[in-house]
Amino acid sequence: MTDQRLIAQRLEVARAVVADAAALAMTMRPPPGGPVGTTKGLQDYVTEADMAVETLVSKRIEALFPEDGFMGEEGGRQREGGLTWVIDPIDGTSNYARGRERWCVSLGLMDGDVPVAGVINAPALGEIYTAQRGVGAWMNGKKLTASPVSDPKSAMVEMGWSAKVSPATYAHYVKAFLELGIAPRTGACGALALADVASGRSDGYLEIAINLWDVAAALVMIEESGARVSPFLKDGGLTGGIRILAAAPGVAEQIAEASGMSLT
Repeated sequence: MTDQRLIAQRLEVARAVVADAAALAMTMRPPPGGPVGTTKGLQDYVTEADMAVETLVSKRIEALFPEDGFMGEEGGRQREGGLTWVIDPIDGTSNYARGRERWCVSLGLMDGDVPVAGVINAPALGEIYTAQRGVGAWMNGKKLTASPVSDPKSAMVEMGWSAKVSPATYAHYVKAFLELGIAPRTGACGALALADVASGRSDGYLEIAINLWDVAAALVMIEESGARVSPFLKDGGLTGGIRILAAAPGVAEQIAEASGMSLT
């Protein structure tokens, strides 16, 4: 495992780089209204800002840490390295494309197949999340702690929607949660949904098809907050879109059983 001091150094640099990327995204942000951009699939938007932000971060990281690998949602794997940066330039693009506020720039750092640091910057919300494995996780300087909720009837669980998931499958999970007394909802931004579990704002997040760039930064936050998470990376998340479940410890087992999933 890479020395913690080197990870901490990279985390500080990443925070500054992502701040510049978030500022760029804000200058390109569409006004409220109908969606701006193109679609890669049903309800799967991409805007000019997605590529601009990814390019900015990729070039800056390459100049600062030329020995590190890099991969992104838009450009795929661009460089190889023992340490690898993984970016979702704008997570929640469907929100961004309509001038809404729930979107972010998400940048995670992997040491091989282990997430070791992450930055999530949601500039329209004024929130910056940072985390380092074995050190802690914070939002705007406040330490993140998972929700203390222990009764599913008091729980709030977010579900990610994807065109890759059938309406019947989505309805199945909604029904399972409702039968536990859980209040399901969706916010269309996986990275922030996971960060909400880490911060205690939410008691769980289930996504049936999600990719590494959506979760690389947030996985560290989940671990450091005391929340539980499914074995996303071991189950194949390094190479393809699969399921993920994160949950507050007090309701994790009930939510996992309703989801038909296991937790680490």
